[in-house]
Amino acid sequence: MSFQEVDYRPLFGRILSVATIVVCAFGAVATVVTDPFAALRFVWPLLLVAWLAWAMYWRPGLVVAEHGITVVNPLRTHFVPWPNITAIDTRYALTLRVVSADDRGRQVRVWAAPASGRHRTLGLSPKDFDGIGDSARGVHGELRPSDATTTPIGNLAQLVRGRWERLRDTGAFASGIDPEASTVVWHRGTIAVAAALGAATAIGLLV
Repeated sequence: MSFQEVDYRPLFGRILSVATIVVCAFGAVATVVTDPFAALRFVWPLLLVAWLAWAMYWRPGLVVAEHGITVVNPLRTHFVPWPNITAIDTRYALTLRVVSADDRGRQVRVWAAPASGRHRTLGLSPKDFDGIGDSARGVHGELRPSDATTTPIGNLAQLVRGRWERLRDTGAFASGIDPEASTVVWHRGTIAVAAALGAATAIGLLV
């Protein structure tokens, strides 16, 4: 059976980004219509907020594919092949522990999958942790509240762990680990636009 790729992008983040962009667009149009000269000064903060909303809440995501995981964060996109993953954690966010060329290891946190808040983890029962793989457990066999499969991050973490554990247990990692196969791509365009809008905002408010 072929592997079914998963493209995860949180609905709440997309709703928040759209709502923010719509409010900023309405404010920008109203400013231009009301006072075009003032708009030259005050439209830039609105554009900056809209751009940051897109970068921080619309763009981020996680793609679980056959040969590895792609983590799209606001400033960088990481690709991590399955053999390069050493552990999956959910302490602050869904986090991949990855081997590195210097043997020190590094962490790749998934911006789109933060740890569940207390209101989402209250009242959890042992049944909420059914089916969680052994790799999720700590040294004393403990599990984090965010590991519960009834929470969004726990469900996503179990999807990743399940694939990783199956590959590990079937010997798919026998060919070895290649730290150089992991890649990091900076979103230079996103950073440049944010910097330009930030500069325009500062100039507009100070002049």
